[in-house]
Amino acid sequence: MIQAAMLSRWHVHADDYAREAKNNPYLSIRMVWDEEEERGEKWAQELGVAFEKDLEAILKNPEIDAVIVNTPTNRHREVILAAIAHKKHVFTEKVLALTTAECEEIYDAAENAGIKLMVSLPRLTSDYYLYAQHALDQGMLGELTSVRCRLAHNGAVPADGSKHGWLPEHFFDKKACGGGALIDLGAHPIYLTNRLAGSAKSVTSIFQQSSGREVEENATVLIQYESGALGTIETGFLSECSPFQLELYGTKGALLIEENQVRMNSRSSGKDGWVIPDELPEALPMPLEQWAASIVKDEKPTITRKDVCELTLINEAAEKSNREGRRILVSEMKEVQFNH
Repeated sequence: MIQAAMLSRWHVHADDYAREAKNNPYLSIRMVWDEEEERGEKWAQELGVAFEKDLEAILKNPEIDAVIVNTPTNRHREVILAAIAHKKHVFTEKVLALTTAECEEIYDAAENAGIKLMVSLPRLTSDYYLYAQHALDQGMLGELTSVRCRLAHNGAVPADGSKHGWLPEHFFDKKACGGGALIDLGAHPIYLTNRLAGSAKSVTSIFQQSSGREVEENATVLIQYESGALGTIETGFLSECSPFQLELYGTKGALLIEENQVRMNSRSSGKDGWVIPDELPEALPMPLEQWAASIVKDEKPTITRKDVCELTLINEAAEKSNREGRRILVSEMKEVQFNH
């Protein structure tokens, strides 16, 4: 049994991970730490475990095998590297860190220490993504020419007496989060399109930001991939009733996903018009399940270092593109990383 500590309830998915951990046969939550003591004490009471106000005390505790990190994003590097130094396995909410260089540093430290590190990129385990990847790999769409992914919600739309919407106000703190809609919700379209289209060559972005906030509430990113395909990523916190959409277009057909509905029109299918698949592939285990299995059984996770680092690379390039008002070559970003 893996004895785990929950580190912070800052992120909106912290409760989800606590629930997943409690339901996992290999995991047991033993302790809580939080940078806000009152919030941490309340959470520990709800979970029926001890609260520890000293992070170092948790990391030094020989009875704790692993940590689940939900701290503000700007504290990820500090907290995760400390956990790795104390030989604790680490699961964390996306994104891993605010710069690609920091992501690489954390992975190097984990690999050198023999630590299992997992970042939550859950849509890479979904049945619709697996079907899209299979269709591409089998040549059903021919050569991929463009991919579009949209994920947006109404988290910043005022409602029910809240002037900020249902997202916590600290999700608009640029220092803590590293950005707004793109670095948070936009992470999912980024890592999905990266997987489907491959490594990026250039990034162009436009952020929409109201005068009342210091981070963007909407973002559109155009990506040119080394494969020649073009990508369009759309995300935001100001969209009511916006469905998740993933669209792939190729030289032999198109595949459209809206919410969990999949349909394809392909010359290679032998059928005319749009076809709904009879069944989708079985979804993979969720990231936290894969992490636990990697610790207990040494199973290899399907979410990789490349997935995680290239997610942050696109975020960095998109922020730079919006700030400087120009197209950013990925080679520029890698030169900066190398020089640092």
